[in-house]
Amino acid sequence: MTDSVISTRGLTKRFGSFTAVDRVDLEVPAGARYGFLGPNGSGKTTTVRMLLGLVYATQGSIEVLGRPVPKQLRQVLPRVGALVEGPGAYPHLSAAANLMLLDAAAPWADPKPRRAGRDRRRRVHEALETVGLAGVGRRPVKAFSLGMRQRLGIAAALVRTPELLVLDEPTNGLDPQGIIEMRELMTRLNENGTTVFLSSHVLAEVEALCTQVGIMDHGRLVAQEPLDALRRPTGRVLVELDDATAAKTVFNGQVAAAEGRRLVVEGLPVAEVTRRLVDAGLPVHEAVAERRTLEDVVLSLTGPGSDRVA
Repeated sequence: MTDSVISTRGLTKRFGSFTAVDRVDLEVPAGARYGFLGPNGSGKTTTVRMLLGLVYATQGSIEVLGRPVPKQLRQVLPRVGALVEGPGAYPHLSAAANLMLLDAAAPWADPKPRRAGRDRRRRVHEALETVGLAGVGRRPVKAFSLGMRQRLGIAAALVRTPELLVLDEPTNGLDPQGIIEMRELMTRLNENGTTVFLSSHVLAEVEALCTQVGIMDHGRLVAQEPLDALRRPTGRVLVELDDATAAKTVFNGQVAAAEGRRLVVEGLPVAEVTRRLVDAGLPVHEAVAERRTLEDVVLSLTGPGSDRVA
């Protein structure tokens, strides 16, 4: 589809008798920040690997940036930045040297070495600066922390200024400040036109970053909606006021909970709840419609991951 950067139909992958991915129809809109969620063993990484041509599908079709994969993978990959299953690097080389080698070895690298070298150095420096590694100098990667290695992996994905960024657990190993910086980076890249597709276990980060969510469970895509639609209101209103117990009589059995300063009212809109309390002479400090959290949604749609042992 023209407005989708990733589109799959009936995507299936079997390993012998085991079905890892089962008839998945992904649709990632251009310009989205798409969070790909699910328990361990749900098929997320296998799906991502098929999108990038690292694993071939048993059946079904894949389009990335409007082209069939893996048939036209050579035309697709120069426009995609990816970090899958952790960053790889030569440990004895610096961050810049690793990125220079990685870019030079790409099948689509510029065949004119002198011109390519100048452009490559510029792009490598910009990528390292973007992820906060501009100051590491010649320090070898073997001296990097896990968080620094993760930043290097993301820098490698950014060297070619991709139209589509595919990231598997991008905040793994980062400290809280680093997580915030990565979230801001991905938001900034997205605002500049890059579609972001990320697989993550950190639900709070997906909730803070993503506009669209797909949820996998035991190889099936069990939900795919805008985040706001998944987190639709529950039909309850959360109220903070001085005395929740005194407010119970205002609602004739529609109170789900009342304790201390917290009141939960069912079946009424926020405006009506507020009006009734004010009319009864009970000042309202805050009244908001309750929404499901992303954690609530994921837990309701998925079972135990396949790495559990009963």
